[in-house]
Amino acid sequence: MSLAVKDISVTYNPINQSNTFTSGDYIAGQVILDVAKGTQIQSLSVKIKGKAEVFWTEHHSKITIIYSDEEKYYSVERFFVREDKTHGNEMLKDPSGQPYSSAVAPGRHVYQFTFQLPLQHFPPTFKGSVGKVVYTLETKLSRSMCISIKDKTEFHYVPRPDVSNPELMAPQYGTKDKQMKLFTSGSVSMNINTEKMGYYLGEDLKVLAEFQNNSSRAIKPKYCLYEKHSFFARGKRKLHTQYLLKEEGEFIEPNSKKTVTKVLSIPPSLAISILNCRILKVEYRLRVYLDVPYASDPEIKFPVVILPPQPVSGATNSDFGIWNQPPGSNMYPNPPPMAPLAPPLNVVGPSGQFGAPGYYGPPLNQFPAPGYPGPPGQFAPPSYPGPLGQFAPPSYTGPPGQFGPSVSHQSDPSAPPLYQEYQLYPQLPDHPEKS
Repeated sequence: MSLAVKDISVTYNPINQSNTFTSGDYIAGQVILDVAKGTQIQSLSVKIKGKAEVFWTEHHSKITIIYSDEEKYYSVERFFVREDKTHGNEMLKDPSGQPYSSAVAPGRHVYQFTFQLPLQHFPPTFKGSVGKVVYTLETKLSRSMCISIKDKTEFHYVPRPDVSNPELMAPQYGTKDKQMKLFTSGSVSMNINTEKMGYYLGEDLKVLAEFQNNSSRAIKPKYCLYEKHSFFARGKRKLHTQYLLKEEGEFIEPNSKKTVTKVLSIPPSLAISILNCRILKVEYRLRVYLDVPYASDPEIKFPVVILPPQPVSGATNSDFGIWNQPPGSNMYPNPPPMAPLAPPLNVVGPSGQFGAPGYYGPPLNQFPAPGYPGPPGQFAPPSYPGPLGQFAPPSYTGPPGQFGPSVSHQSDPSAPPLYQEYQLYPQLPDHPEKS
C-alpha cells in the first residue's frame, strides 16, 4: 500500500446460514477504503465474475508441457469513481443518490454495491487437483502515477436443484452373468436395481441386489462409491479417481440365492456433480461386484449424479438465498427485503436501454416505460417495491408498461452460448484402477 492509502478491501453480506448464493440472488457488499491523507483517485470499481480454469504441467525428458484452459461465465464491472464521464450511466451512487467524489479525505470510506447473479444454470463452486470453478468480487483503485491497488474475495455459488431431466429420477437396472473357470466351477449371476440416478447431498442410496451363486465357492458382494474428476486442455484429459466409501455384504454360499437391500449413505461433504462445463467434469459411479476367489470379479456400474441440497417444504428464501420465485409459491412464500443500506443500481448500457446486472441479451429499446419521470436509462415504476434501476423477476405478469415482458438472458438465437451443454456421460473408460 502507498503512504496515502492504508488499506482497501471488498466484502459481501451473507444471506443465509450456509453462506451460499444461487441463480438470481442479489449479493450486496461494501468496498472499504482506508486513507491516511487526502488523495485524488482516477477510478474505483467493483467487479463480479465467474469462471472455470484448469492448469497442469507434464515433463517429458527435458521438455515441460503446460496444459491450461478457462471458461468464462460472466463479468460485470461497476464504477464508484471514474474520470471518463462518457460512461456516466455505469456509475454507482451513494445511499443519498449523489455521485461519489474523486477527492478522498483522510479516514475510512465505505462504498456500497449490489449485484444480481444471472439466472443461468452455472457449475457450482469447485476446487480440484488441477482445476476449479470460482466466483469472485474484485475491487480496483487507480490513481495518477501510482500502481493500481486491488482486493478480491470469493463467494460460494450453488445452482438450484435441476430435476427436469427424467433420467435423473428414473430407476436403473443392471444384470451380469459369469461362468467360472480354473479353480472355481459353475457360474454366478447378479441383478442390481437402484431407485434413481440423481441424489441430494446427505440422501441415502438404496441398492436392491439379487445374487445367484451356482459355483463351487462362497462369494461375497461388495459395494463402493467413487468419484471421477476429469480435466481437459489442449485435447488431453487428466483424470483423478478416488474411492469415497466401501462396504461388504455377507457371504453367499454355493448353490444358493439371496436378495439383499443395501443402503449407502452419501457423504454430505461431496462436491456437487458438474456436467455442464467444457473443461472439467465431476462425476460419481456406484460399483457393485462379487469377490470371487482366484477369478476376475463380475461387476455392474451405475452413474450417480449428486444434486445440490434439497429445499425442504416451508423453507424461507433466507434459508436458501433464492429470491426470484413466482408469487404465491409454497416453497418460497416470503421474499426477503434487500440487504440493509444497499444502494440503487444504475443501468448498464446506452440511454433508453435496460439490462439487469449480468444481462447478456439483445438491447431492449422499450425501456424506460412511458411516462416514467426518472432520468434516462433507468426504470422503476412507482408500484415496484425494489430499489431504482433494478428489474422485476421474469415471473411478473402485470400490465404492459409497468415491468415489461419477461426477459431471457440469452434470447438472441445468433448469440454464442454462455456455456456449452455436453452429453450426460461421455464414453470414457471409467474403472478407478484402469481409466
